[in-house]
Amino acid sequence: MVFFANPWPRILRHGTWFAALAGAATTLAFAPYGLFPLAVLGPAFLFLLWDEATPRQAAGQGFAWGAALFFAGTWWIFTAIHDFGGAPAWLAALLLIVPVAVMGSYYALLGWAATRFDRGPRITQCLLLLPAGWTLMEWLRGWLLSGFPWLELGYAHSDSPLAALAPIGGVHLVTLASAVSAGALLVILRGGWRDRGIALAIIVVIWGGTWGLAGKQWTTPVGEEVSVALLQGAIPQDEKWQVGHRKETLDRYRALDREALGARLIVWPEAALPMLAHEAEVYLASIRAEARARNSDVLIGLLRYDFDSGEIRNGLLAMSASGDSWYYKRRLVPFGEFFPVPDFVRHWMRLMNLPYYDMTPGVEHQAALAAAGQKLGATICYEDAYGSEQLTVLGEATLLVNVTNNAWFGDSAAPHQQLQMARFRAREAGRSLIRSTSNGITAVIAPDGKILAVAPQFVPAVLKSRVQPMTGLTPYARAGNWPVLLGCLLMALICIGYASWSTRHRK
Repeated sequence: MVFFANPWPRILRHGTWFAALAGAATTLAFAPYGLFPLAVLGPAFLFLLWDEATPRQAAGQGFAWGAALFFAGTWWIFTAIHDFGGAPAWLAALLLIVPVAVMGSYYALLGWAATRFDRGPRITQCLLLLPAGWTLMEWLRGWLLSGFPWLELGYAHSDSPLAALAPIGGVHLVTLASAVSAGALLVILRGGWRDRGIALAIIVVIWGGTWGLAGKQWTTPVGEEVSVALLQGAIPQDEKWQVGHRKETLDRYRALDREALGARLIVWPEAALPMLAHEAEVYLASIRAEARARNSDVLIGLLRYDFDSGEIRNGLLAMSASGDSWYYKRRLVPFGEFFPVPDFVRHWMRLMNLPYYDMTPGVEHQAALAAAGQKLGATICYEDAYGSEQLTVLGEATLLVNVTNNAWFGDSAAPHQQLQMARFRAREAGRSLIRSTSNGITAVIAPDGKILAVAPQFVPAVLKSRVQPMTGLTPYARAGNWPVLLGCLLMALICIGYASWSTRHRK
């Protein structure tokens, strides 16, 4: 009977395990599962644990929650490094555990900071301090130490009413709304009647207001629809770069390209050809000639070697009637495209016959690609996880394009999670986004984030569709992340200031 009367002493003693379970369960809020209410319930449970925890307990619970979220949600890192990267199992496990631990540390720091100082009334902590701190923490882990914005809370709401906030304040505003909802649930559960009424009213305003925004169109159609064809070669990653399979790869993409001819814009995936750009000149010349004969422009993902500097860049080549132009990937994948390790580790990797060569990132600000009579805002691979980095090109871009090689991740949640993030990029920009991937998920996304067309995974395919170019800027495209981040900072300062004033007043 004592347990049922007051369970919290026992729960707090085992709070770390409960937190880990809640963090792992929150993974189900994201694609491909899509149980978005867990993106509110998962953090709400962690807030509940923190409500009576010491700073040390809160740090441990925060670490357990965050580490479990990332271990359950990004285990495909092991697949990419071991199964397709050729690294030993122990090294692949280490390169999974290290980022999981780093990500868990962010949540540990938030828990410690939120409980270390005088927290003030529960309602201000739950509705101001914790949501603001959570949002700032996710923004910080999105860029610090090269950044890893995967599994940010807002992304889980790609199919919930909160997604309507993306054109206003980006994914961080959606995260903030989700975290405020989580805090409000705690107030409803443990607050006084007056505070419960305020919390309930806030939930109604957030969710009711975003439901009303669902049909709002922030940008304007310009010109006629453009026919597009997206190629998916489905070449297994462990065969792609083998010399014996090169002809098969080239023949398959040529056949797919010929099936796509006639579409105004044809898009191949990231690093589609198993050779460098200068090695494929004859092949590219024939593709270019066939495309021009059918009034098609072609985008091809290629690696390009710079003979002057000896550098390799991951690029996207646009072959159009007006000439060729390039976009180079700016955000390289740690331990995939560059290796942030000291020289002695790099020497050891060379001796172990492991990948160790660094690619070179493209310059920060690059012009939109010109093709199919449009200006294309381009991203390569997981660059589409960084919403603010596409903002500078939206003044001229009428369409967004992303090319990706998802063959590294096998049949895992990674391609679904990346597609979910791409849907937010379309919403934030108010523009259609077309994405061609090596083996899925190739898709066409509308300006409101809805999927217009999608190709089946792991099979060769040509996905044909039509997209409407758009012009104009959403509020997020104009202001970026700063209004939300400054708002969160103000929320946190108000909460801390009020707690400090209350302490002095009581004394």
